[in-house]
Amino acid sequence: MITTGAGHGVTSGPDAGPQRALIIASFVSRVGNGLFNTAAILYFTLVVHLPAAQVGAGLTIAGLAGLAAGIPAGNLADRYGPRTIWLVTLALQAVTMAAFVLIDGWLVFTLVATLDRLAATASGAAGGALVARVGGGRPAAFRARLRTFVNLGVVVGTLGAAVAIQIDSRPAYTALILANAASFACAGLIVLLGVPNHPPLPRPDEHRSWSVLADRPYVAFVALYSAMGLQYQTVSLLLPIWLTAHTDAPRWTVAAVYAINSGVCVLLQSRLGSTVETPRQGGRAFRLAGLLFLVSCPLMALTADVPARVAPVLAVLAVCVHSVGEVWESSAGVALGYGLAPDHAQGQYQGLFGLGFDAGQALAPVFLTGAVLALGHSGWLLLGALFAALGAAGPPVAAWAERTRPAKAGTGATAPGQQAGSALHEADR
Repeated sequence: MITTGAGHGVTSGPDAGPQRALIIASFVSRVGNGLFNTAAILYFTLVVHLPAAQVGAGLTIAGLAGLAAGIPAGNLADRYGPRTIWLVTLALQAVTMAAFVLIDGWLVFTLVATLDRLAATASGAAGGALVARVGGGRPAAFRARLRTFVNLGVVVGTLGAAVAIQIDSRPAYTALILANAASFACAGLIVLLGVPNHPPLPRPDEHRSWSVLADRPYVAFVALYSAMGLQYQTVSLLLPIWLTAHTDAPRWTVAAVYAINSGVCVLLQSRLGSTVETPRQGGRAFRLAGLLFLVSCPLMALTADVPARVAPVLAVLAVCVHSVGEVWESSAGVALGYGLAPDHAQGQYQGLFGLGFDAGQALAPVFLTGAVLALGHSGWLLLGALFAALGAAGPPVAAWAERTRPAKAGTGATAPGQQAGSALHEADR
């Protein structure tokens, strides 16, 4: 039995086996991601000897090109079944990742990175649709557990990568890349053996391949969530630069805030995330996240105004507050991202959701370093105010979306994700 901090668990029943298999597969693949992502820039620059500027340009091209795969892959998942498409994308990721050991120049690097991002984006859309189908009677609780183990997998992979970084040799970095490739293959095998091949759901006559773009409330939610996604790189990019360039905090503070951010998310994701089940609850969680970010951003700015012995303590406090906000924000994203999507078009909707988030993450470094960091303390205050304003828009957007989905959400109705869980239980579990 897989337990959660809230006392819920994957118990015996028709949903338990597929849910457990999907959690294990996701954990395995994220361990591989943690192994590779931590050391990737070092491999490309120190082993392949590509200039950092070329690596950045290649990754930017790959990231932008990868956006094109989301909605088409989601449509394929809706048409042919999410497990089938996800298995294909996992196989593609295994191949493209392994190909990184063969790169010897910028053009080959950019080509491989682009194919890898296309496969990863497609995998996100198909995998999201599969999560919706496996969710069972309590989809929010399952997704919270899944995210907990995803976060834990990244932490484990990051720790493993530290060993290779310490060895600092081509064989060590090659082993990380091949281990990540193997993680995709292992995840696919686990899903193949442990998750049923859910058939596609019947689609209404008015369904179109780009119907999600006409769903204005959902598009508005994706825009809000993508903008709020700046908060991830606030901790991973902006705060480390601020601590090293503008404070007297010891350098180990940067590593400490990384570890604390991951730890808080792992410990609280199931406990808090399992309580956010409906779109309405998601809207309120989104607002709460914005308020917590409004508190954390000024605290991060204040680290530049305190003595060296106080700065680490203040940074840790700020990151703890921020991390709780991150848990609420991610829980809101899951509740709204899945709960507002029609059951027959989860793949298409998850494709748009991933596209928006990835686009926001691609633009985040430019905004955070070019605007927020340049403004100093004022930039931090404006960033916190932006998060609060985005959070405040969560409840009205959720209410707007619910009004456009009669008989699927609201008083006495079952949320779309829950409908999918119960219907699938009757059909093929």
